[in-house]
Amino acid sequence: MLGTESAADDAVQESWLRLSRADTNDVENLTGWLTTVVARVCLDTLRSRRSRKEHSLDEEVVELQTASDGGFDSDPQEYLADAVGPALLVVLDILTPGERVAFVLHDVFAVSFDEIAPILGRSPAATRQLASRARRRVQGGSITLSQDQVRQKAIVAAFLAASRRGDFNELLALLDPHIVARADATTAAMGSPLELLGAEAVANQFFRRAQGAHLALLDDTVGLLWETEGQAKVAFKFHFAGARVSLIELLSDAAYLDELDWKILSA
Repeated sequence: MLGTESAADDAVQESWLRLSRADTNDVENLTGWLTTVVARVCLDTLRSRRSRKEHSLDEEVVELQTASDGGFDSDPQEYLADAVGPALLVVLDILTPGERVAFVLHDVFAVSFDEIAPILGRSPAATRQLASRARRRVQGGSITLSQDQVRQKAIVAAFLAASRRGDFNELLALLDPHIVARADATTAAMGSPLELLGAEAVANQFFRRAQGAHLALLDDTVGLLWETEGQAKVAFKFHFAGARVSLIELLSDAAYLDELDWKILSA
């Protein structure tokens, strides 16, 4: 999970400290309790490492290689390093903390998504999506778009670029004159209008905006996604009429996002 023996030792020691301070008399499954605590400690460490950007992956690989020369127990159940290897460790480092925890717990240790979900504070369906995205990235699988999705991507990419640089005329050219932009109740509570009608109103709404959004495949349609640490915050679902955008749905309802299958696309 953490990539180095020293970081793993720190996580285990922190977990034992939490155990010593906790009242576990009513805990029926102590192994499950400890798995949850250790996983949460690892998740906190990964998030802290990501936010500080101080962690050196080179140090991680060097320590793993050194330990693999004889420093680890020969039993693979005792230590994951030999199974993971430096190459996979490099790939794991590109995952978000949530993706990394979901992938390692499920794909390596066969922990169920129902058990992983409370650790991450997500639903089982959302946790499954995290692990699925992580698996694709670890395996290096590229996303193959259909001809129609390639066309959609070109339109949405042009819309995103025009929005960010504040090109009002370009935005208008990409929008159907009768376009509707519609927000769900959760997004409206964040300050977005419930509904906007017409190209000019929608262009004004997105003028010099969408700085944190990414091109994404949302289910089977290209749109935009705002996400942090692998958790979707707002999905912008685009509908098209020919070469123009006819409807934009702004969706941030947690239940909807938990079930949404999304994949970030390269520009």
